[in-house]
Amino acid sequence: MQVTLVSIVIPVYKSAITLEELFAQIRTTLEQRIAFEVIFVDDGSSDNSWEKLVQIKKANPSHVKAIKFNRNYGQHNAIACGFSFAKGEVIVTMDDDLQHPPSEIIKLLDKYEETGAELIYGQYISKQHSTLRNAGSTVLQTGSETGGTSFRLLTKPLAEKVSAHLQHGFLFIDEVVRWYTSQVAFVNVEHHQRRAGKSTYTGTKLVRMYFNILINYSAVPLKIMTWFGLISSVFTFLLGLRFIYNKLVHGSTPGFTAIIVTVLFSTSILMLCMGIVGQYMHKLYRLQNRRPSYSIEQSI
Repeated sequence: MQVTLVSIVIPVYKSAITLEELFAQIRTTLEQRIAFEVIFVDDGSSDNSWEKLVQIKKANPSHVKAIKFNRNYGQHNAIACGFSFAKGEVIVTMDDDLQHPPSEIIKLLDKYEETGAELIYGQYISKQHSTLRNAGSTVLQTGSETGGTSFRLLTKPLAEKVSAHLQHGFLFIDEVVRWYTSQVAFVNVEHHQRRAGKSTYTGTKLVRMYFNILINYSAVPLKIMTWFGLISSVFTFLLGLRFIYNKLVHGSTPGFTAIIVTVLFSTSILMLCMGIVGQYMHKLYRLQNRRPSYSIEQSI
């Protein structure tokens, strides 16, 4: 399928040092092949990233859009914001630290023209992330139909469907796209070391993100509660029978058996009920959460 305009969406966070080179490489890669636009979304950076974006915009007014958030809302929300500004038939998302070489965009475009897939992931030949982040990615991709990296190509209609889920507060793009398409393709791409600085994904942030994904996109914790309550009910019922047996055969302190059986059995039943009610609360929470996913302070 032939593409006439490609939109490149890049979430920006404390990456002033790489932005000029990043755009220069994108322009060198694409300007002789296809019309393009680059949409930078500054996700509440505390360095001079916004000033760099203003300079890039002034020098390349026809190729650059820049959006500034009033605070940090997260990478995936920033990407979804970029989707709403994109005009291209296809949208490429990539990081701001040059770990995704802009020259590899061509591979995504070639794969799209070859297959027409709605979603194309760049699979890293060799990951250059930290051990902790690589381990976290492995956990997230376990059981996933798509796998997924942040270097991806989506069609505009698919990106619009993803953006519709901003009303749920926490957005994880690689989970949402699974709901809307089975047309997924992969292409091997290079993944480079960071040119400067350190990743902003600290261990604490990674754990928080994985926990949010688990809570927002699965009912696993609630299912664990339900099964634990059910198993506890069976276990305490059998334990109660043992106490009753001891009472009848060996005797025990008056009232002890009744208290133990009542407390243990009622507690397990309460846990079972909490798990069942929690299943409904989980669904209602996802429907009722309407807080803003981001707030734009300025766009140019």
